Amino acid sequence: MSTAFHDDVSTNLLRRMKEGGFDFARVHPIEFYAIFPDEDRARMAARNFRGESLNAQVSVRADGAWHLQVSKVMYATHAGIGDFEHDLEALVVPLGGVLDGWGVTQEIPAKQP
Repeated sequence: MSTAFHDDVSTNLLRRMKEGGFDFARVHPIEFYAIFPDEDRARMAARNFRGESLNAQVSVRADGAWHLQVSKVMYATHAGIGDFEHDLEALVVPLGGVLDGWGVTQEIPAKQP
């Protein structure tokens, strides 16, 4: 996937988040996804993401490929997300993987009675 494609997707998603009232003033766990042809390569990539603000999980998909989910606590900014995706792609592609997007859970405040 090209960097321009990632930028377009991220720009659109961030715009929709803003329209939905997302709180950009605080940090959130942002999930980044990649797909690998086998478990060994997915786990090799996952070993690079450990630390205070990082968490990585590997799981098998229904189609037999392997899914890597990297969670990073950060501000949801276009530059920050783009930089992390760039670094992730540089690690994933040589291992035969492909990026599969990113996402974040938006908290919806409870309605007061």
